[in-house]
Amino acid sequence: MIFFNQGSPEDVIDESRMATLVDSLLSAMGGMNRVLLLPPDHTRLHSGAGILTTMIYERLRESAYVEIMPALGTHAPMGDAEINLMFPGIPKEVFRVHDWRRDLANLGEVPAAVIRKLSEGKLEFAINCEVNRHLLEGNWDRIISIGQLVPHEIAGIANHAKNVFVGVGGQDTINKTHFLGAVCGMESAMGRADCPVRSVLKHISHEFARQLPLVYLLTVRARDAEGAIVTRGLFAGDDDECFTSGAQLCRQVNVRLLDKPLDRAVVYLDPATYKSAWLGNKAIYRLRMAMAEGGDLIVLAPGVASFGEDREIDQLIRKYGYRGTDFILDAVKENSDLASNLSAAAHLIHGSSEGRFTVTLCAGGLTQREVEAVGFRFGHSCNLRKYACAANAGEGWHEVDGEPVYCVSDPGMNLWATRSSFSMKRTT
Repeated sequence: MIFFNQGSPEDVIDESRMATLVDSLLSAMGGMNRVLLLPPDHTRLHSGAGILTTMIYERLRESAYVEIMPALGTHAPMGDAEINLMFPGIPKEVFRVHDWRRDLANLGEVPAAVIRKLSEGKLEFAINCEVNRHLLEGNWDRIISIGQLVPHEIAGIANHAKNVFVGVGGQDTINKTHFLGAVCGMESAMGRADCPVRSVLKHISHEFARQLPLVYLLTVRARDAEGAIVTRGLFAGDDDECFTSGAQLCRQVNVRLLDKPLDRAVVYLDPATYKSAWLGNKAIYRLRMAMAEGGDLIVLAPGVASFGEDREIDQLIRKYGYRGTDFILDAVKENSDLASNLSAAAHLIHGSSEGRFTVTLCAGGLTQREVEAVGFRFGHSCNLRKYACAANAGEGWHEVDGEPVYCVSDPGMNLWATRSSFSMKRTT
């Protein structure tokens, strides 16, 4: 059922209205003694999930036992400063860390036949669905998954079931859903409510997870005319309806359609959020459908000091690099280290421009040798200084040294595409 469905492209849901809706949700769910909250981590700082999580915790802490498990997926655990920033005032002992390689419980198996059908014969493997065992063993009255609906390279539109079965899921689910999305083509998925990975997540949710007392609380966020991030929509429910309703609004406010492709674009990555290429390559994912053939995408990444979020994946990225789909698919067939880390293989596919445009990376913590070794151009510090002011001036066209440049200050918020490239993709 849906608890509420609020929002429109012009709506602004302020904290007062958020609080009223949170109160209505908690009232509708009734008495609860044990509650687990699943918000995103600090890499989704602008999702509005931190505010909502804090509101719910403050309302329940006197009457119920509450724990919080950030949906890390493959990301590094949150530090104290990051927790304080995103969830101010919540005690550290309330938080649990998800480990995507350990502490898992099995829910079931998505048959290989399902994957063969969804991939149109490109792949044929079963997916073992695991989640953090704490979801099953915690005797929870409610598990509230909190997050932002936003265009996504794997799931089409992020959140809802993805926050659970990937965010606090196990490595087989994470690896194979990411690889499925990469092989099927992210350009046909991004900004769509229906895609192969979303179908897998629905299968897991409907077939294996009905025993979990899940409720979803979803935001749709966008920048207003002054550049401030506002909440355009807030949706809550315990089934697919809240996702379907919210995804329609997400597509309206988070897909930027351009009349012509971009010859040069500059993306700024906030160092508080983007510390690895694993995260920062959103600059490539989200603008690839807008880039012109032979164009140049310049990524200003002062906080990026690694490629992967953990040592194993970092080493794989350094070993294989962003060489394009064909190269990576061959490498998966020929190398067991990559074949056993399919999410890394997917990331390497997603991070490649497939030779259509160049990527110039201005990374604060990586050397020229490191950047060029994975297939990117190296951006010197002068590039960082030259374009930073324009990128921070707000999204849109700016002039740098007499040259028009399209600037993006946060690639995590939207999807950019030409009207023709987006319309040629899936219409659902």
